[in-house]
Amino acid sequence: MKILLKIAFLLVYVTANVQAQVPEIPYESVPNFLRTTPDRNFGEVLGVTVNSQGHILVLNHPGNANYGPIWAGTTTELWEYDGNGNFLREVGKGVYGLAYAHQVVYDQDDNLWVVDKASNSIMQFDPEGYVVMNLGRREEGYHGDVVLPHPSEAVARGGYLGGPTAIGWDSEGNMYVSDGYVNSRVVKFDAHGNFLKDWGSYGSEPGQFNLPHALLIDNEDNIYVADRNNARIQVFDTDGNLKNIITIDVPYPADYQPVFDAINPDRRSGLALQPWAMCITDTVPQYIFVADPEPGRIYKMTTDGTVMGWLGSAGRQLGQFNWAHGLSCPTDEEIFVADMNNWRVQKLILGE
Repeated sequence: MKILLKIAFLLVYVTANVQAQVPEIPYESVPNFLRTTPDRNFGEVLGVTVNSQGHILVLNHPGNANYGPIWAGTTTELWEYDGNGNFLREVGKGVYGLAYAHQVVYDQDDNLWVVDKASNSIMQFDPEGYVVMNLGRREEGYHGDVVLPHPSEAVARGGYLGGPTAIGWDSEGNMYVSDGYVNSRVVKFDAHGNFLKDWGSYGSEPGQFNLPHALLIDNEDNIYVADRNNARIQVFDTDGNLKNIITIDVPYPADYQPVFDAINPDRRSGLALQPWAMCITDTVPQYIFVADPEPGRIYKMTTDGTVMGWLGSAGRQLGQFNWAHGLSCPTDEEIFVADMNNWRVQKLILGE
């Protein structure tokens, strides 16, 4: 009995010590920051990005999802707001490649890039809202009831994409795509959209992927890939050489209750958490923010993977998250969160 008590004490001590080393970050969520009209309610919100003018672009899925059959509807809409949260316009209305998009991101020239996992396309919109480039290809015609292959059986082919999830750029303008729900790889294109190379395969070994779900690139051209179902972030150079593997092992709160049934019940023992969304600040030094689906938190990290702090919890109230699916962090004091299952975008102001 004494031995069991000592083990229990040590477990409590270790957990408390880890939590003490990773502090909670104070923050507030701005109420009702994005304003439209009652006929423009959000559906699922998967992505959010901010351009150099402070305009906020929301990847939203209200669309025609209320017209059946529900699986057949193309639902993506792109809504742009000014820096004060006032609605400006819808971008890309009726564009052929918009079906069920997964990520939006502005580049350094305020071009908007939309990654659509359903149409297997990545579209570049110029600042005026015109499509100027498309990567991948939306299949045409009738295919019956399409059954997608398991990622272990998928065959990736050059610039053809299979469930892409995110895009980023290196200092020379080359593009990198996490490709994604069907394929298990990173694809590299040059600045003109020409296929250069790819790397990765389905699996859990270093350099393999099990749903690469987000991607970003720092100022040193390090490529960070959120290897979601392997519960890790893998870091590569621009040739695809593995440089680092980052895991987040901040323990679950003792009183944690999932919003839905737990999707990762084996993770509650303090093992690594799943990275679903990432963003990187344009600061010196740069910081990376990473969101997990449960216990519903956002983590602030250095570029070497050191967790500096965490914030948030799972739930439906203001300041809580129900699958944070997209992040944008113009600074390390301000984060926009695509709060997917709460059908909203939250603007967070971080404290000291």
